[in-house]
Amino acid sequence: MDPDASPSARAAQAAIAWADAEGWNPGLDDGERFLAADPDSFLATERAGEIVATVSCALYGEAYAFIGFYIVRSDLRARGIGSALFDRALRRADGRVVGLDGVLAQQASYERRGFLLAYRNVRWRTIGGGGRPPGRVELSSVPFEELLAFDEAVFGTERERFLRAWIDRPPGHAIACIKEGSLVGYGVLRPCQVGAKVGPLMAEDEDVAELLLTGLVAAAGPGREVFVDMPAANSRARFLRATREVEPSFETVRMYLHGRPPEDLQRTFGVTTFELG
Repeated sequence: MDPDASPSARAAQAAIAWADAEGWNPGLDDGERFLAADPDSFLATERAGEIVATVSCALYGEAYAFIGFYIVRSDLRARGIGSALFDRALRRADGRVVGLDGVLAQQASYERRGFLLAYRNVRWRTIGGGGRPPGRVELSSVPFEELLAFDEAVFGTERERFLRAWIDRPPGHAIACIKEGSLVGYGVLRPCQVGAKVGPLMAEDEDVAELLLTGLVAAAGPGREVFVDMPAANSRARFLRATREVEPSFETVRMYLHGRPPEDLQRTFGVTTFELG
C-alpha cells in the first residue's frame, strides 16, 4: 500500500483487495476510476496504523449518494467496528437519498437502519465471443452532453465526473446505438479479476440492449467469462437471457434510504456496479 496516498486512496486500495478476497470480482482499475469520480468517497477505520474496515460513499450531486465496499477485516467482525464506520458514510451522505446493493443475508440489518427494499439484482454469467453486430458505434463518437442527458434520464441523477472517468475504454469496450440521429442506448465492458463485466447497459428497448450486449460479449473475446448485473424488476431483460446461454452467479438487494432516485428500470438492462450504483 502506498504510504504517500491520501486516506481515501489508501482505503480504496484495501477495499478493492478485500472485495476481491470476498469473491466480489472488482474491476482491475475500479479504484482509480472511482477515486477520479469522487476523490473522497472511500472511508476507513484504522487500528495501530492498519486499516481494519472500509466503506465507500459516492456523492452524485446534492440529491443522491451510494454506499458500497462495506467490509470489516474478517478477524474483527461482530465487534461494532463496521457499524460506526457505516454511520460515518451516512453522515457523508448528509441527508441525500442513499442507495446500496447488499447481500441477501444483510437485508434485515439494513432494514433496521431504515433502508427499504426496492428490487433484486441478479448477476448473470455467460461466455465471450461471437461476431460483432452492425449498428453499433464507439461511445467516444457520441457528443458527451447527449450521453450525459441520456444517462441522467435512466440512472436518475447527473454523474458527469463519474461518466468521464468510466467510459474511457479501448475500442469496442464502450459502445452506443444511434437511431435517427439520437442516442438510444450504450454499454461499457470492463476487465475484472475474473473475466469482464458489462455495466452500465442502458437501452430504449430490448432490441437495442441485445445489439449492445452482443457487441460487448464479442469484444470480451472467445472463452472469456462475462458478467451482467440485471435488475430483476426489468421484465424486458429476460429477452437478453433467452438469446444466449447464461447462468445466475450472485444476487443482491437494492435498498434505499430517504426515498428513491427517479431511475428508469425499464431502460436499465445492466447496472453500472454494485459498489457505486
